[in-house]
Amino acid sequence: MHLPSYRGRFAPSPTGPLHFGSLLAAFGSWLIARQAGGKWLVRIEDLDPPREVRGAADEQLRTLERFGLVSDEPVLRQGERDAHYRQALDRLLASGDAFECHCSRSDLAGSGGVHRACVAGARRADPAIRLRVPDGTRIGFDDRVQGAVTQDVARDVGDFVLRRADGPWAYQLAVVVDDAAQGITEVVRGADLLDSTPRQIFLQRRLGLPTPRHAHLPLVLDADGRKLSKSLAAMPVDGNNPLPALRAAWLALGQQQAWPACDSLPMTLDAAVRAFESDRIPPTPATALAALHNATVIDAA
Repeated sequence: MHLPSYRGRFAPSPTGPLHFGSLLAAFGSWLIARQAGGKWLVRIEDLDPPREVRGAADEQLRTLERFGLVSDEPVLRQGERDAHYRQALDRLLASGDAFECHCSRSDLAGSGGVHRACVAGARRADPAIRLRVPDGTRIGFDDRVQGAVTQDVARDVGDFVLRRADGPWAYQLAVVVDDAAQGITEVVRGADLLDSTPRQIFLQRRLGLPTPRHAHLPLVLDADGRKLSKSLAAMPVDGNNPLPALRAAWLALGQQQAWPACDSLPMTLDAAVRAFESDRIPPTPATALAALHNATVIDAA
């Protein structure tokens, strides 16, 4: 039986500069792909224009390049793939797996936001499109880092959105279509997306698409125990001095081998791939290291 070559990816949203939590996801996914002798791809998830920062995508790509993390294939931008998402949605509508929904958030407040039946008081000119999730739909999978994961999608999530009422494509549909189009064999990303994975597996089955393996990396928390993210105005990493931040990411990934001290960034990254032990990645959140607040790790400009 022929097994596909390893293909991983990193998929940032262009909502601001690359911060340490994003670097951790990028570096972890890159290390796993490189150690498997596979390809590492970059995808820009630019599907939510109101949240996007002008020029952020190009700046993120420049920062990744300064860290030695360069996509092995041309960067895919979701904002250019409307026709592909439309084709998938049309298939789901034709099969009866997707349906128009006129419910507002206030309509669903009584069910905790979980959609099990349309309860809208009136039809909308711009309905959302949801995926029908039958009662008793339970999805389980084995995550390389988090272990066995099971979710009752019908009870915990309900019929979920594929295209929003205000027009943009939902993350769940776009990521499933694009992972299949790019032949991704393992999705390596932050643990904040762990509860989205059962939805994506269910959607892959409805579309007849392959399901990749998964590895959800630990989040990095600030001193108050909050996720380090752009929404908390996390400082961008310093692409002009990449080695300290890469070393901090190495430690956050649970690596016990000493961080390789080589004469150049390419030599350091090659040594890191050889020394990397993926089974040491911790499942629980890591506290942001004090070094992250040093100007040699983050860009305070």
